[in-house]
Amino acid sequence: MEYLFNDWNSIWKQLKAAKHRVILFDYDGTLTPIVDRPEIAYLPDEIRVMLGKLAHRPGVTVGIISGRAISDIREMVGVDNIIFAGNHGLEIEGPGIRFIHPLTDEIKSAMHVIGLVLTKAMARIRGVIVEDKGLTLSVHYRMVDTEHLQQVDDIFDNTVNIVRKVGKIRTSSGKKVHEVRPAVPWNKGKAVQMIMEKFLPKNVRASYLSMYVGDDLTDEDAFEAINSAGGISIFVGDGRQKSAAAYYLNDTSEVSSLLAEVLKIT
Repeated sequence: MEYLFNDWNSIWKQLKAAKHRVILFDYDGTLTPIVDRPEIAYLPDEIRVMLGKLAHRPGVTVGIISGRAISDIREMVGVDNIIFAGNHGLEIEGPGIRFIHPLTDEIKSAMHVIGLVLTKAMARIRGVIVEDKGLTLSVHYRMVDTEHLQQVDDIFDNTVNIVRKVGKIRTSSGKKVHEVRPAVPWNKGKAVQMIMEKFLPKNVRASYLSMYVGDDLTDEDAFEAINSAGGISIFVGDGRQKSAAAYYLNDTSEVSSLLAEVLKIT
């Protein structure tokens, strides 16, 4: 990956020349720093203001694609005229937009049961948070003492293994979190493609520039989708890490700087 601002002149020219810009972000670890408890991942006021300005600029579509439930991410951001995709893109809403994966009811029932079992199994480990997001589940263990981390991994694997083996769910791990998702061919990359192919104004679908900014493993599918569309993929974190992203920024403060620079162009 190349440091984004080392190639800013080239990126500036692309953004300036584009008739329409599709600028998409992850939330946790991208727009706001990773925190111990997901409910306190507040969006900094300066970023909220910049997102609001950008979302109302002509020739710009802004979206946030998160692992959070869509109601949660919409409330956390508190900005209108934005496309919100929750549960890794299983649900998408925005101006004139509404998409919910067709297996919603079946998914919710299964996730609820798995969530109850995981909550009971993890109850004896201090610091674990099992988050039922309706269509997906997250097991957060950032606050767990080091000596119990292996126990968290073992309980998680033992709990979900049978359902995973029969192909009903798939699991992944991120920054101090285990994710449970339905075993359907859907991810953040599919959500990015849907936004670009179906939810953009027809007159700009052949003449837009896309950008995606994310920080975790679940963002890799989105990076690949953006790369395939000839867009700008940006990883937030250690630039030495392996990623499909073409560029990197060091932290969320530099994402704020990126927003400020894009506002100067649009």
